[in-house]
Amino acid sequence: QLQLVESGGGSVLPGGSLRLSCVASGISPERYDISWIRQAPGEERERVSCLSSSGGSRFFADAVKGRFAISRDVAKNTVYLQMNSLKPEDTAVYYCNFHQGVGAYESDYWGQGTQVTVSS
Repeated sequence: QLQLVESGGGSVLPGGSLRLSCVASGISPERYDISWIRQAPGEERERVSCLSSSGGSRFFADAVKGRFAISRDVAKNTVYLQMNSLKPEDTAVYYCNFHQGVGAYESDYWGQGTQVTVSS
């Protein structure tokens, strides 16, 4: 069964760190472009980081540059988002997304999301 399951969210103080995990079942991370996307209440979804299927290209939104890191462990079928120096504005539900192809050949998979709350 194809499934993405996120974990690692929680409540932290400003300046704290969290590491989100996305475990893939029935799907191989190295065959997909992987994104971490977040959505805060009342806000549009925001792509915060991407990792290309080759592993050679990474993207970070300006808001998280220098604070977040994306990685994958192919042996564990897991993708990570390390989040450091967290700010209240990082509060959101974080989703992992696996994407491949375009048009009729497009595959797009989402996890259920994990809540991150940064508050004093």
